[in-house]
Amino acid sequence: MGGNTKKLIQKYNLRLTKSLGQNFLIDDNVVKRIVDAAQITENDMVIEIGPGVGSMTVELAQRAGKVIAVEIDKKLIPALQENLGEFSNVNIINKDIMDVNINELRDSGQFGNIKVVANLPYYITTPIIMKLLEEENDIGLMVFMVQKEVAQRMTAAPGKKDYGALSVAVQYYTKPEKAFDVPPHCFIPQPEVDSTVIKLNVNETPPVKLMDKDFFFMVVKAAFGQRRKTLVNALYNFKGFQKTKEEIKEILNQLGIDENARGETLSISQFAELSNLLFKCS
Repeated sequence: MGGNTKKLIQKYNLRLTKSLGQNFLIDDNVVKRIVDAAQITENDMVIEIGPGVGSMTVELAQRAGKVIAVEIDKKLIPALQENLGEFSNVNIINKDIMDVNINELRDSGQFGNIKVVANLPYYITTPIIMKLLEEENDIGLMVFMVQKEVAQRMTAAPGKKDYGALSVAVQYYTKPEKAFDVPPHCFIPQPEVDSTVIKLNVNETPPVKLMDKDFFFMVVKAAFGQRRKTLVNALYNFKGFQKTKEEIKEILNQLGIDENARGETLSISQFAELSNLLFKCS
């Protein structure tokens, strides 16, 4: 596969587009490990984002019931079609994943599970992941290759330096789990950063009960918007809240949260309690 990827790039005279963050995976062992991590079976419909010339798509097609490969770069489509010509269970879509409605890709209930597997462009990793998480769809598992630092943020615990709004969001919607690291030499061209494969097991029910989900994430955004500020000052300075500092201190006091605490010390359950009480008092 790795050699085939290079041949296809040469055959079609493909010049990788820097603005699309294209780094093709050429290590067959890593490809297999990613697909293994996704536990693909013939009962799965798999959506692959950014298949490139299809090195991982081939492995997915050999195991899944159906594969939908969403590729934004039209220059790659001929190579992708050649590489996947023998597979009748692959559907190639030349489109930006940000413009794709996942529910419209769903087959007529033929496949029990929907999984997403992707070597994501690092410049747009977070928007893609948040789109998939925030949409109401039937995705059960997502396996992504991401920049190592992003994976650390997604799995970070309260109080750690990597813990932030992304940590809270990902851990609200899923149970994130690091699979393994991938060094730069496994790609062409080689990225300047290390990569990590991460599994996001989507929660059937959220880990906390919220009075208003949008308000909850507004509180989280406010808390991490000015990391050096205390929670009191961060919430007071956020335009979405019409509270005095004393009122905010009183709410924190009711919840047993130190008024000098910063957002990065709060767990998801504490953010839920805080947002629910702020919402009730608004």
